[in-house]
Amino acid sequence: MAAMKDFVGNHNTASRMIGLGSNILILAAFIVLGYVAFIAVHRIFFHPLSKYPGPLFAKLTPWWDVYHAYKGDKHLLFQRLHEQYGDFVRYGPNTLSVNHPAALKAIYGHKANVRKSDFYTSFPAAPGVVSTHTCIDIKAHGRKRRVMSHAFSEAALKGVEDSKTSTEESIADKQWTAPKNISKWSTWLGFDVMGDLAFGRGFGMLDGSSISNRDAPELLMQAAKRHNTMGPYPWLHQSGLDRIIFRKLNLDRNKYLAFSRAQVGERVASNVMESKRKDFFYYLLHSVDPETGSGLSKQELWGESNTLIVAGSDTTSTTLTATIFYLLHNPATLARLQHEIRSNFSSQNDIRTGATLASCKYLRACIDEALRLSPPVGALLPRTTLAGGIDVLGQHIPEGVGVGCPIYALHHHQDFVTNPWEYKPERWIHGECDEAENERLQSVFNPFSLGSRGCIGKPMAYMELSLALGRLLWGWDMRLAAGTLKTVGEGRPGMGAGRERSSEFQMWDIFVSDKDGPWAEFRQRTE
Repeated sequence: MAAMKDFVGNHNTASRMIGLGSNILILAAFIVLGYVAFIAVHRIFFHPLSKYPGPLFAKLTPWWDVYHAYKGDKHLLFQRLHEQYGDFVRYGPNTLSVNHPAALKAIYGHKANVRKSDFYTSFPAAPGVVSTHTCIDIKAHGRKRRVMSHAFSEAALKGVEDSKTSTEESIADKQWTAPKNISKWSTWLGFDVMGDLAFGRGFGMLDGSSISNRDAPELLMQAAKRHNTMGPYPWLHQSGLDRIIFRKLNLDRNKYLAFSRAQVGERVASNVMESKRKDFFYYLLHSVDPETGSGLSKQELWGESNTLIVAGSDTTSTTLTATIFYLLHNPATLARLQHEIRSNFSSQNDIRTGATLASCKYLRACIDEALRLSPPVGALLPRTTLAGGIDVLGQHIPEGVGVGCPIYALHHHQDFVTNPWEYKPERWIHGECDEAENERLQSVFNPFSLGSRGCIGKPMAYMELSLALGRLLWGWDMRLAAGTLKTVGEGRPGMGAGRERSSEFQMWDIFVSDKDGPWAEFRQRTE
């Protein structure tokens, strides 16, 4: 009988404990739900950005931004959102996109009261390995940029036209060649040119002398996608959760970082270019900041090498690919550009920097129009407002807010660009366009950003693009491949929102741009 009482007593105690545990779980669930509800209500109705329109889910959580960054459609998304909501769009709990040229100076100008956002904390190859691109601290960035400027001086840039890499080795057929994927071809060309300029030797991608290096561009794309996906929610990177959720991206990123580290190690250990044409690393190794007297550490050299490879190869190759896409799809434009180049130069070797190349206004117009339609960095470059905030279009944006201008959307703003989806180089040429229209066009054109954080390699990019296109079109005819390859790179219904236009070169926004096509055939010029 006593045993029975003990059993009943123990059972009742266990039941009470289970009941208490259940009550605690229920209470905890209510607390969590209450906290989530409080955060949601605050972000929707009481947050400093609550007055700005935008998708509901975007206002609640950065996961909305993470999803679209991974999907690669943020450039198209911003364009649609601004068409729907107007100049201001809230695209995150604490982030704002402003699609108006007046915002460019306020957000990116030399005196803009902002810093680079924490978006960039997910970019460095290792703790402390920050570059001019990823550096958030304004003073530290100034020191790095002053040192880097030596590598982009006029004397250093002369190496672009003397680069050992040429299109000649890859296209030397008097008959139409087999179809070539221009995305791959221009990427290999960009990498080889950048390898020669930065490290004193090409990567052997274009001529196939180093087949294993051809994996590097794809690894770079995955690394960029990883950085772009982590950027909107840096906690994913800081917690290490990204290594679980995005395991493949992280593995490919590590392979790319090993590639870039190897290039730096080999160049630092060598003595090349000490008495010959000086590569960029010569200047980085020997230059010092005139204000502090310090140069770059080995870790900083590694960080800058990643910036050089990305900015000098991939973004340039994207513009080269896009320009060729639009030329192939606009035969009259292609014919006019070929005539300009062939009538101004008597041989391919004559195509060098100088007054004659600078006089090729249609060449520059074709490049700028491709940059407008298909900017290599199409979303926005995020900044964070500092104490005192900033004022844009009569709106005060307070301290601590993420803000930026969406480049692709701005380039297609119908209030400033007439027929924004049309490839029309003439709109850039004075005397062939309406001057007021050209002024509006110039006000939104921002493929290289501006201010102290603007692209340091802008002169090099224009030089490389002008030389590559000039030499290519002087020596060869080109046409779209036939059959199913003819439409690769075009938009079409069913590809997703904003990808319906067959006349537009399709890119995937991973901070830089991933791409495929067009496919083209070449032959040596017949005239």
